[in-house]
Amino acid sequence: MQKLLEFLIGKRHWILFFLLEIVSCMLLYHNHAYQRNLMFSSSSTIIGHILSVSGSAKSYMGLREENNALFEQNGQLELQVMELQQEIDLLKAHALSYDSLFTDSVALPYHYITAEIVNNRIAGLSNYITINKGSRHGVQPDMGVVSTRGIVGVVSTVSEHFSVVIPLLNPKLRISSRLQRGSFYGSLSWDGRDTRYAYLEELPRHAVFEEGDTVVTSGYSAVFPPGVMIGTVAEFDEKRDYTFYSLKVKLSTDFTTLKVVRVIRNDYQQERIEVEKEAQKND
Repeated sequence: MQKLLEFLIGKRHWILFFLLEIVSCMLLYHNHAYQRNLMFSSSSTIIGHILSVSGSAKSYMGLREENNALFEQNGQLELQVMELQQEIDLLKAHALSYDSLFTDSVALPYHYITAEIVNNRIAGLSNYITINKGSRHGVQPDMGVVSTRGIVGVVSTVSEHFSVVIPLLNPKLRISSRLQRGSFYGSLSWDGRDTRYAYLEELPRHAVFEEGDTVVTSGYSAVFPPGVMIGTVAEFDEKRDYTFYSLKVKLSTDFTTLKVVRVIRNDYQQERIEVEKEAQKND
């Protein structure tokens, strides 16, 4: 308290000066219309700028919710496109059949679970991605994960609120893939080098393709539906036995900028896995 009093006494001249300035401004505001209007106009301008900045900040904070909503809407539209494409393929296959005119619409068993990435490790070989959705939200191991641009990876481990995804940038993961033009397919994996490229192996020697051709999922596994974007052909080499091609594929997904992903839930995935396991036992 003593130090505060000493400070006030030492600064008494400045304190008196500011008090007099305030009193002068108040008298000037109340007794002169011109100065009052000028001060009112200036204060309105300042308040307007403050409100404008505040509104811009609130608008920016709301972009995250809007982006997530748009992301989910895009996912639903993609599922509708896949469903329509499957119906078109069925109609083409039965174009000469009278019964095809009465074909029931085909409902796809796929659903999307939108999740945000909370950890993205892609600097090594054993890379992984952590998302903020788990068993409580319907996520299970072996579910496929995609972005708006293409394949991301497969769910490996699940807790109640989080899941770990093995991304395509992990040599342990292999994806059944095919060239969009034609029915030639092979196995795609990452070689642990450039995060922009993966390799499509075991492509038959008689396959027809060009640089720039699109590579998509084959649909031969229960993890990913057919036709999901993977990337484009960048280069190709012949294997030593000249039986297969090895294609260098430029990945469509940029793993360095991933923030939001979709987990694919297949209603028939577990049933298909169990049937295939049973068939392997009987072999």
